[in-house]
Amino acid sequence: MPQDLCVCDSIAREDQQITVKLDSRSYNKEMTVVTGLDDESDIKDLESTLKTKLACGGTHKDGQIELQGDHRRRIVDILEDEGFSRTNIEVK
Repeated sequence: MPQDLCVCDSIAREDQQITVKLDSRSYNKEMTVVTGLDDESDIKDLESTLKTKLACGGTHKDGQIELQGDHRRRIVDILEDEGFSRTNIEVK
């Protein structure tokens, strides 16, 4: 099947189990942590998109994305716009 017609990426995104949780760092700084992403290149692109749309800083390491601040309310809508299934996103 030609790469142009392949829907493999969208199917893979819909099946991923993603967890979004709030983590506290030093000096009581809050970090939103997104885990459950499989593809490393996908993590880099998604991190950049999330930082832009949420207007915050962040990084990716150890297969997870860390964003500065509490973005649990808005991140589900953005992940859904990026092709992830809302039913597979768990917010803690």
